[in-house]
Amino acid sequence: MATAHRDDLHDHQHGHGEHHDHVPGFVARWFFSTNHKDIGTLYLIFSVVAAFVGVALSVLMRMELQSPGLQFFADGQTWNSFVSAHGLIMVFFVVMPALIGGFGNWFVPIMIGAPDMAFPRINALSLWMLPLAGVLLMLSFVTGGAAAAGWTSYSPLAQDRVGEAVNAGAGTGQDLWIVALVLIGTSSILGAVNFLVTIFKMRAPGMTLFRMPIMTWTVLVTSVLVLMATPVITSALIMLFIDRNFGGAFFDPANGGDAILWQNVFWFYSHPAVYVMILPAMGMISEILPVFSRKPLFGYKAFVFATAGIGALGFSVWAHHMFTTGAVYLPFFSLMTFLIAIPTGVKMFNWIFTMWRGQLILSTPLLFALGFLSMFLIGGINGAFAASVPVDFAIHDTYFVVAHIHYVLFGGSVFGVMAGLYYWFPKMTGRMLDERLGKIQFALMFVGFNLTFFPMHELGLSGMPRRIADYATEAGWNDLNLAATIGGFTIAASMLPLLWNIFVSLRSGKPAGDDPWEGNTLEWATSSPPPPYNFDRLPEIRSERPVFDLRHGPKASH
Repeated sequence: MATAHRDDLHDHQHGHGEHHDHVPGFVARWFFSTNHKDIGTLYLIFSVVAAFVGVALSVLMRMELQSPGLQFFADGQTWNSFVSAHGLIMVFFVVMPALIGGFGNWFVPIMIGAPDMAFPRINALSLWMLPLAGVLLMLSFVTGGAAAAGWTSYSPLAQDRVGEAVNAGAGTGQDLWIVALVLIGTSSILGAVNFLVTIFKMRAPGMTLFRMPIMTWTVLVTSVLVLMATPVITSALIMLFIDRNFGGAFFDPANGGDAILWQNVFWFYSHPAVYVMILPAMGMISEILPVFSRKPLFGYKAFVFATAGIGALGFSVWAHHMFTTGAVYLPFFSLMTFLIAIPTGVKMFNWIFTMWRGQLILSTPLLFALGFLSMFLIGGINGAFAASVPVDFAIHDTYFVVAHIHYVLFGGSVFGVMAGLYYWFPKMTGRMLDERLGKIQFALMFVGFNLTFFPMHELGLSGMPRRIADYATEAGWNDLNLAATIGGFTIAASMLPLLWNIFVSLRSGKPAGDDPWEGNTLEWATSSPPPPYNFDRLPEIRSERPVFDLRHGPKASH
């Protein structure tokens, strides 16, 4: 009986040959395609290119901080422009495009049995807005000074009164920064609408909401967050542009504006943006752990409700970034910040119990997933410390906060991206990545990451402010900063085995077959790589694990 079901799975996976006859030319495919898989690949390529820029900036910053004194930067203003660009690039040009644009575009339609995204041309438009925004941002370095008010661009640092600059870094580059972010925001809104319509209107027969893969759920909630939060920051950016160029007074205290208003509006978007960057990674990990544990995800519905809970509570915690302003109600925002740890904790237990007594297969995707769990756990715990008002007063704007955000967004999001890359690369290309090189990369990245960012907890507790280019020798921060710099170089070195692995595997990698991991979700029921319209026919969908059901029979899920 099992053999019959495996033969049925093989029939589903093979039968797409007629779709492969017409192959578009290079220019047509990579510059004019509206196919969701090509667009997803382009998002991933763009993310990799942006990562080179962002990592290069961070390595230069770590080299500067390895010892006291200014070694490589002529002045603090250049340092400020590097800090500003690094934050913006890693958030908006690396993590978001990789998770949502890359893996989201690639796999959400296939996971729900759809032939493409609901609006393919709008999908392409969303993609091509990003390179334009990237060019505008980098042009700021050669057009009179890059933006240097930090990635948060607080006023009055970001102000430039008509005819009188408040600071030397608020020139043309700050305007280009604003326009680039408006483009990114527009791209995000269009993408969110596209995902929502696709998920609600294009699911295959039998794919009810509570049979959708967890990754699809996380992209759905992420899209709602984007749709509700991004117009807010876009409005604020337009107001800041008016302040700077047309004599407005929204955020400029010198003209009667309110600088705290910018902080409220900025963080009302930017704290949900943290969940925009982590929820899709959580979804990817939730697809990987069951496959490599040979168990279903523990508590599927609890995980779904926890995801929705994070999305809802995400709009009630923004002002914990503003405890020290004296302009927010501290008990409420402290309480809400503690509360949002509850659905996150539910997910952590879901993941742990999924692996508990499972038949763990320690392949590279699982190693990165375990890295995600452990590093994100540290990021959550040190975030809970910051939710306590007295503690936050002590660590605000110190390197403790830098450690926290990197344990969430690097230890969480980037480790999630790597897990997803090793897991889905065979489906995207038809080739396996080399396991030995993958494990070398994991070891280098894991050690380098902790060597870089764990010492920053101690640096923050000992009072080192963030965003400074120099510090006093007698401060006692030398050794920890040197360790962090060595770790930064180790992280950069970990990219070399990955790039070599991709290069070699694309040329001569081991053929993957259609289902090398014995996966659960619909993308493993089609060929590797999938045909343009994904499926000729779909298996019957009886549960959230349709390919598992097809492989083992209808009683397997009961």
